[in-house]
Amino acid sequence: MKTVPYREWTSFWRGVNELLLKLIRKRREMFTGYLFVLPWIIGFLLFMAYPIYFSLYMSFNRVLITSDGINTTFIGWDNFKYAFLSDPKYVEELILFVQKVVFMIPVVVIFAMLVALLINQPIRLKGLFRGIFFLPVVITSGEVVKELFSQGATSIPIVERYGIVQFLEANFSPTWSEPIIAVIQQLIVILWYSGVQILIFLAGLQKVNSQIYEAASIDGASPWEIFWKITLPSIKPFILVNIVYTTVDLFTNSLNGVIDLIKEHMFKINTGFGYATALAWIYFAIIFVILLLVVLIFGRNEDYNPRRAVR
Repeated sequence: MKTVPYREWTSFWRGVNELLLKLIRKRREMFTGYLFVLPWIIGFLLFMAYPIYFSLYMSFNRVLITSDGINTTFIGWDNFKYAFLSDPKYVEELILFVQKVVFMIPVVVIFAMLVALLINQPIRLKGLFRGIFFLPVVITSGEVVKELFSQGATSIPIVERYGIVQFLEANFSPTWSEPIIAVIQQLIVILWYSGVQILIFLAGLQKVNSQIYEAASIDGASPWEIFWKITLPSIKPFILVNIVYTTVDLFTNSLNGVIDLIKEHMFKINTGFGYATALAWIYFAIIFVILLLVVLIFGRNEDYNPRRAVR
């Protein structure tokens, strides 16, 4: 019978111990992560789970608010059918807003990236510029933006002076011209809401090792090549975060015509809360699908080595 040498047994048990330590460390990290998420889970279960369930329940009912309380009558999918087949205003407003958001998202993300690249340069008063670009996010609350809109403070004079709106209406179909015009008319507000995205891009740019840029410059790479081969791939996860954030922000801000339409139906006699919640769930489903597409398209994890890109 052949005996196993002492060294082989020692190396075997050392490997087993290392594997057990890795498992224990991974379990500890998972437990720590769940502890951080636990307050949100508790808050969700206490304050949000039942309202979400009740709103879904009301979407399948005709809801009447009387002196005796809330009376519900189950009508199945009638509210959803009415939204798509008998309420052209909601469908039209929804399609127009989705088209407008599709145009808005690249404008906000690209503008935020350009500003972050400029602020990230070795210039003085970086903190001041960050505050200037982030200040509108704090100041422009819902009512403030509506008041500025009513006073015409968010309009761009050059658009009216050179007849850009009339040019778009004359040369494009309403399907394309209306969302583009809506984006142009709200361009100032779009730029106001880009402060958070600028800070996210700045955080991503500051994580890129400066030695990589130095190595690329020594190898003769131009600034254009450095941007496309090093900077842009390095901040790709932050681009995804900003796209998701911008999408949610645009779909939930106070200038949203779809949300205003849902609020109007809440207090109408012929529709009421049941139909309004059905519209809200349709709106939520569209947001969810758009976010899912964004994650599937931009969220592919590719192994990227900046040193390899420089060569």
